[in-house]
Amino acid sequence: MTAMLEVTGAEVRYGAVPALHDFTISVNEGEIVTLLGANGAGKTTTLRMISGLHHASLGMVRFNGVDISHLAAHNIVELGISHVPEGRRIFPQMTVLENLDIGAFRKPRNQAAKTELFPILKDRRKQQGGNLSGGEQQMLAIGRALMAEPKLLLLDEPSMGLAPMFVRTIFEILGTIRQQGVTVLLVEQNAAKALQLADRGYVLETGKIVLQDSADVLLSDDRVRMAYLGEDIEA
Repeated sequence: MTAMLEVTGAEVRYGAVPALHDFTISVNEGEIVTLLGANGAGKTTTLRMISGLHHASLGMVRFNGVDISHLAAHNIVELGISHVPEGRRIFPQMTVLENLDIGAFRKPRNQAAKTELFPILKDRRKQQGGNLSGGEQQMLAIGRALMAEPKLLLLDEPSMGLAPMFVRTIFEILGTIRQQGVTVLLVEQNAAKALQLADRGYVLETGKIVLQDSADVLLSDDRVRMAYLGEDIEA
C-alpha cells in the first residue's frame, strides 16, 4: 500500500505542556486506521494537528508526499483532507442543505449526489440542523465533510452519545465510505467496534504511541482488552 498520510516525530504543545511528543503514525491509501487512548491522551490533538487547527512545533506531517505541517486549515481541505470534529459542530440555525453547502463551498456539487449515504438527510433537508436528533446531526456532520470530496476523512468520536441504532448506522456508513475510495483515520471511544471495522490501530498514551498493530492483533492483545474493551484477563 501507498502511505497517504505520514506523521513523523511530531510534537504539539499547549504552552509548556506537550500534548504530543515523538509522535509517528502512517495511514495507507484505502485503509481505515483507528487511534485508541484514554481521555486526554492526545487523540483529538492528533486530528487537529493533521487538519491544520494546531501546528506541530517539531516533526513533520506529509499528505501524499506534500509537507502540510504548517499549512492553513483551508489549504489542507483543498488538498483533500476533511475533519469531522468531536461534538459534530454543525450550524444549528441553518438548514440541512445550508450546512451541506458550507461543506461544498470550494467544490460546489449537487447535494443529492453527495448525500446518497444519508437518505434521512434528504427528508430533513429544509429542517434546521439544531432540530435534528444526535444521530442525524452526526450524519449531517459527516455529509458536510464529504461534500469537499476528501481523499482522507478524519473522524473524532462519531458514536459519542448516540443511541445503539445510530451507532450501527454510523459504522455501516464508514464501511461504505471506505468502499467508495475514501481513506479514514478514526478516533472512537467504542474500541471494539472501531477495531472490528479498522485495518490497523495505534494506542496512544500521554501523547506518545505505545502500541501499533493490525486491528485483529490489537483485539486479542491483553493490554488492549483490559484497558479499552473492559475485559477482565485472568492471570
